[in-house]
Amino acid sequence: MTTHEKAREKTASMLQEAGMVITEAEKEKIEIAEFGLPGYPLSGLQLLTNFNSPRYCAKELVLFPGQTCPEHLHPPFNGTPGKQETFRCRWGEVYLFVDDPALALNHGEVASEFSSESRDDLDIFTDPRVRRVA
Repeated sequence: MTTHEKAREKTASMLQEAGMVITEAEKEKIEIAEFGLPGYPLSGLQLLTNFNSPRYCAKELVLFPGQTCPEHLHPPFNGTPGKQETFRCRWGEVYLFVDDPALALNHGEVASEFSSESRDDLDIFTDPRVRRVA
């Protein structure tokens, strides 16, 4: 079994442990984001995109213990102010660091994202080594 296959299995198991029912087809759609950095899974993210359109997006985000997702920004595009996100932590413990003191720390290893259109190709990462690859 490859690293990605193992990560997909672990991600599906964590989603199920968080009380989410996923189909085999959805399990196959789980994306393993290594971001082009060495040391996966310490840096990375696993996600299942439920829906993504020009109007809205819904994703399940899974972080393995000790894993971090590289810092990034969502710039304006096509006359929009950029991606707007809301996170709902479902299970476990995750720390979300933001530059807005009005936002609270969220906990959860499985988090749901509800947002405007997701354009991963436009994300700006603070680490210049990051490449958004599936």
